[in-house]
Amino acid sequence: MTLQHVDMLFQLIAFLFAISVHESAHAWTANRRGDPTARMLGRITLNPIKHIDPVGTVLLPIIAMVTGFPVIGWAKPTPVDPRNFKSPVMDDILTSVAGPISNFIVATGATILLAVIGMLGQGPRAIMQGAINGVAMSDSVLVPASLLLYEFLVINVLLAVFNLIPVPPLDGSHVLRHFLSENVRKVYDMVGIFGLMALVFFGGNLIYSLFRPVLLLYRSILMTI
Repeated sequence: MTLQHVDMLFQLIAFLFAISVHESAHAWTANRRGDPTARMLGRITLNPIKHIDPVGTVLLPIIAMVTGFPVIGWAKPTPVDPRNFKSPVMDDILTSVAGPISNFIVATGATILLAVIGMLGQGPRAIMQGAINGVAMSDSVLVPASLLLYEFLVINVLLAVFNLIPVPPLDGSHVLRHFLSENVRKVYDMVGIFGLMALVFFGGNLIYSLFRPVLLLYRSILMTI
């Protein structure tokens, strides 16, 4: 198995963990804000089987890996009943942004662990930089560990940024829709799925332009170690 194959496997592992964290964060926050729907359906779990969507979790990641784009996709939406919220607007916004925030937390954790590896010495620093560039800089056992951590960083940043785009039903839309009039909101929700499909299949440059600066911020932190 080549380093490229290992990297593809690590991307898939990172993706499944990222969507599980993301959806669990939605479910946990909704439960804390008064809606137990997702909790009763067993969605507060890191078990990816509970969150798999045939298209977003299986088909799209496979296409991304084959085409060389970082793994992207989505999980089965977490069911939320806003009627159970004490403050429907604020609680809906908090529940929605909990997913992307959880991914940024994971990305930050991966960055810290990579930084620790980098501070251990020149050898581990080379390993860390090799993980960033996808090149095996050493035969140390830290190579696969660093590569996996870097994929956790990349995938979680990508998932967080992607979900913050205000296109229904992505999380960012749950913030924007509350500032729209009733008539505009209905149209916004109705055309959302078409906007999402257009974003996925034709919006690669837009997604990359939003994702790249955030990833570069994390990478700049690592490269100063």
